[in-house]
This record gives sequence, C-alpha cells and structure tokens, in this order.
Amino acid sequence: MKLEYLKQIKLFMIVILAMQATYSQSLETQIDSILTTVFKEADEPGAVFLVTKDGKPIYRKAFGQANIELDVEMKPENVFQIGSMTKQFTAIAIMMLQEQGKLNVNDAISKYIPDYPNGNNITIHHLLTHTSGIKDYTKMKSIMGIAKKDMSPEELVDFFKNEPVDFKPGEKFDYCNSGYVVLGYIIELVTGKTYEDFIEKSIFEKLGMNNSRYASDKEIVKNRAYGYHNRGEFTNKMQVSLSIPYASGSLMSTVDDMLKWQEAINTNSLITEVSKKKVFTNYTLNKGEHINYGYGWHLKDINGIPTREHGGSIFGFKSMGVYVPSLDIYVIGFSNCDCNSPTKLARDITDLVIENFNNY
Repeated sequence: MKLEYLKQIKLFMIVILAMQATYSQSLETQIDSILTTVFKEADEPGAVFLVTKDGKPIYRKAFGQANIELDVEMKPENVFQIGSMTKQFTAIAIMMLQEQGKLNVNDAISKYIPDYPNGNNITIHHLLTHTSGIKDYTKMKSIMGIAKKDMSPEELVDFFKNEPVDFKPGEKFDYCNSGYVVLGYIIELVTGKTYEDFIEKSIFEKLGMNNSRYASDKEIVKNRAYGYHNRGEFTNKMQVSLSIPYASGSLMSTVDDMLKWQEAINTNSLITEVSKKKVFTNYTLNKGEHINYGYGWHLKDINGIPTREHGGSIFGFKSMGVYVPSLDIYVIGFSNCDCNSPTKLARDITDLVIENFNNY
C-alpha cells in the first residue's frame, strides 16, 4: 500500500514537472514571437530583454549586433546607456539623503540654490514629480549649442534657470528633464560629492551592480553596446557630452544589474518602507487631480493591474522597464538603436506573462 502511494506521488511530480516545462517553453516561444517582429535581422542593431518572476529569470535573450561595424553579436551581458531610467536612481538618492537628514522633499529649492528664480515656490517634491513648471531644457532650440560641451552642473542649471516658467508649481504635470538636473545639482551641494561619485559609490557598489556606471564615450567600457541611428541607413549615434543629460539620463547598465536594482527596491536595501511608499504614491496637483507619477516612476496599469514603469531615450539607445508589484514580475529591455523602442514590447511581454501566470 505504501509502495503504491509512493508511485502515485512520483507520477504526480512527473506530471507537474512536465507541465512546468511545457509552460516555460510555451512562454519563451510567445515572448520570442513578440520580439522577433522588431529584432529580426541578425546583422542590425538589436536588443537585450530580461523577464523575471519572483526575482528569478524566466527569459533572458539578446538579439542582433552590439557593434555592426565589427560584426559583434549582442549578448545578454552587454552594457547600454539607459537614458531617463536614470531618474529612478536620482529619485532614490534624494530619498536616501532625506533619511540621512540632509534634505527634505518639501524644501524649497532656494534653500540650496538661493538665486534660482521663483525658487521659494518650487520644492524638491515638484522636481521629483515633474510639476515644477520649469522649462525642459531638452526642448529649447539653443540646446544644440551646448550639446557637445562639457558643462558643470551649475553651468547646466544656469543654461535654463532664467527661462520663463511654463506654469505655476503644482498646477500641471509636464515631464521635465530640467527638474532632474536640478535634483542632481542639489545632491552634489548637500553631499559635497559629484553626482557620478555618489551614485556609483552609494548605490552601484553597495548593490553589487558591477557593470553599471555614469556613462562615458571616452573610457573603456567592457561589453559596451554601441548606439546607432537609422535615418534611411544605420549610422553611429551622434556624439554629445554626457554632462548634458546628467542626473536626468546619463547612466549605463545591464539587464542583470537592473534586476539587482529592482530587488534592492523590493527589499528596502537603500531606503525604508516608509520612504518607498512615498516614491510609489500617485501624487496630485494643486486642485487634487492625480498625475500617475511618483518619484522617478510612472504609476500605470496593464488591464487594471498596477505597474511601475519608466523608459529612457538618449542618442543611439532606448530602454524600458515594467514591474508588477502584486505578481513580482519584472520586464526590462534595452535597444542599441533609437529607431527601435522597447516600450510597447516590454508592456506587451508583461501583459503576456501576467496572462500566462494567471492561467497557470
């Protein structure tokens, strides 16, 4: 009787394992079918995508070329510029400094930059939530005049600070790179360190994100994915000074390091649960309207299931990360041509994984 019972248990386990293998294979095939609609040519710039469930990779693949001139195939370990996903790190750095008592998100920015126009009415909170009214310097026609120039944070802030504001602080939500430049400058003022040094030492090194760094086109970066444009034909990305995107978009990383980042957020490795709730709060405007943005993340949903998302776009690169807190699903995608956005792909994959998980 006992032997028969053990046989039934063994058979049951075999069936479960077979079901899991079929599920995994089916999901991989489905994700492949989404990505290969865009990344189908092996000799063109490509992408890397990582999908995880409960912190464990369930899909990790590279497509296309990391360097089309040298015919170097993309691999999952390649390092990409992540553009505006940098804002996540800037926001968390601000919360770390708030916990250390070095600043408060309700502080007026005039406390740190006394001569900032209207600085008494603009708070750090306004900068974090894109509700400051400060003009986005990346939309100014004169931006090309400084694009290749190495500038200090103070010089970069001076470039746009005297521009007319677009609206009163807290009146509207308008995505603004300038706000995150000011945040980076404030980080430097209160720590006495460069933004680059603070992020690399206090976040990357602490979390073991060994392949993440402040971007550089001059230094040797192992496993670098080279960036491209497609303007009828592929060209190398336009060269700009990486002091210009600064704290709004100048970091580099890998999909594996970004998983370490997501896990650090989940486990409160850098900030407390209280601070994390503030990061992921749907904030409101002066009249009470929700903006679906916290501190450094868009707070959206996929078919009614809440998500935390952010993309990035910088010359030659695009990025997108989607996290589903209720199911612990993370999808991160990097592309090394700004002609191929991973935004819709990442959201479609997230939708697929949610559906497969719920069905399973």
